[in-house]
Amino acid sequence: MAYAPASVEPVLGEFVEKEIGNYFHWTKNGDFGHGPFTRFPHLVWVGGLGQQYRYAEVLKTVAYICVDEDECGLPVVEKWEIKNRKEYV
Repeated sequence: MAYAPASVEPVLGEFVEKEIGNYFHWTKNGDFGHGPFTRFPHLVWVGGLGQQYRYAEVLKTVAYICVDEDECGLPVVEKWEIKNRKEYV
């Protein structure tokens, strides 16, 4: 389970990654529109106690998650199938 920190408002929703079954919160990307991560309007919280996040675009049944950067500093993206998506706001 990966929860967004309490200091981040608002939490937009939650989902479960379909293959492994891990649970995640997602929030708005405050840096959306700047730099190489302009494609990602969301942050998906992946670390314990809300300490780590990944840039993402969360849709209804899939999420595109930036999992790394290549040698040019461009995002490396994985497509995650998701289920049990709940939107809070």
